[in-house]
Amino acid sequence: MKIALLSPAGAMHRYNGMFHKGLHYAPITLALLAALVPKELDAEVAIYDETAEAIPLDTDADVIAITCITGTSSRCYKYADYFRSIGKTVLLGGVHPSLCPDEAAKHADAILTGLGEKTFPQALLDIRDGCLKPRYHGGGCVDIANRPLPRKDLLNKKKYITLNTVEAVRGCNHTCTFCAYPTAFGQRVITRPVEDVIAEIKSFKGKEVIFPDVNLIASVSYAKELFTAMIPLKKWWMGLTTTAIGHNDELLDIFQKSGCKGLLIGFESVNQATQQGIHKGVNHVEEYKALMDKLHRRGIMVMGCFAFGSDEDGPDVFKRTVDLCIEAKIDLPRFSIITPFPGTEFYRELDAEGRITERDFAMYDVEHCVYQPKQMTKEELEAGIAWAWKETYSWKNIWKRLDLTKPKTVKSIFMLVNIGYRKYAKEFEIFGADVMADNSDIPDIANIPDIANIPEVKEDENSVHHTV
Repeated sequence: MKIALLSPAGAMHRYNGMFHKGLHYAPITLALLAALVPKELDAEVAIYDETAEAIPLDTDADVIAITCITGTSSRCYKYADYFRSIGKTVLLGGVHPSLCPDEAAKHADAILTGLGEKTFPQALLDIRDGCLKPRYHGGGCVDIANRPLPRKDLLNKKKYITLNTVEAVRGCNHTCTFCAYPTAFGQRVITRPVEDVIAEIKSFKGKEVIFPDVNLIASVSYAKELFTAMIPLKKWWMGLTTTAIGHNDELLDIFQKSGCKGLLIGFESVNQATQQGIHKGVNHVEEYKALMDKLHRRGIMVMGCFAFGSDEDGPDVFKRTVDLCIEAKIDLPRFSIITPFPGTEFYRELDAEGRITERDFAMYDVEHCVYQPKQMTKEELEAGIAWAWKETYSWKNIWKRLDLTKPKTVKSIFMLVNIGYRKYAKEFEIFGADVMADNSDIPDIANIPDIANIPEVKEDENSVHHTV
């Protein structure tokens, strides 16, 4: 069996898109899926991450497994339809199929919803045995202890700034309205044994470590244990937390001692009313500057994320946000538009109010507006975010925000990413609907000669659900 694992990317973030040369760290999802392929299959596995390289249309793989988010779903479906049309067996999994299983099922031989630790290996075994089911569901809880290490040897290391990515905490204990994760995978927090995480980190070449987990402090006790164990390793690391980190000086000190050099934090808004509206009461706007001061005093730089477009946001929100980013010296601000992902309660509410204005999921990339805001027009919201990017990443404001006293290596990384985002800001408005929805580089099935119609996949009473 030959297996190709695909991660299609949206127009902005494809290998030939916004950045041209990747500022990406190595993905864990595809590498972990490769590690989960049952050894008894003796399979050949290839990974194609479209943020780093083109996906080959002439692959000799028998099985095509595609991970799919909402913003890439139309592209994923086109790849899936094409590969099925030339005789490949196609599996679809990821966030979007978990949110919209009936839609995804039309484009695959089987869909995998929920967590995939057991469903993906089982689907491959069923392909071998000729008994593939239309749907596999990984629900409940999953044990991620003693699992195999991700197959990063299958990645092209030259395409990433680092291969040293590691998963410690899966999930989040917050219920932010704009987050699709709880709907897709459930509201639960799963932690890997500390000894497993430390062993994997010890296997890394180089000093850097990246934790892409959505909330490293979802369990404070676990975070204290993990990062205390990291202190003797003499590594430096970056990861994601909430603003709640500012209320725990003991944990902050452990972060500093363990080598924390950068955190991504979801500040979300300069409007306190917005924090309540999006169910992120952990954020307190009046504390942002003090939090930044605490982090900077410990040598920790910050990527601060803000989301525009809540019902509480008026046209003044853009300047107020940029002003805060400069005053608080947020090292790397990032802006997005609150997006109602299909299948979530947020989407259903806006749809019921008749406020969904865009049904093409290619636009659901959190950078484009797909609904009618309450206190401004859709055009004002999109113009406002474009202005915020440009203003924040002017040379003047880059210099105002960056603290050049930081350690050389980390300072260089953040300056590099600032320059990358400056380019992003300049080209942001190029990526309109025509560009985002253009998948013409993938052949249309209708234009492929001698191809029969692809049958629609339907779940029947004999379908098996594998629950993790």
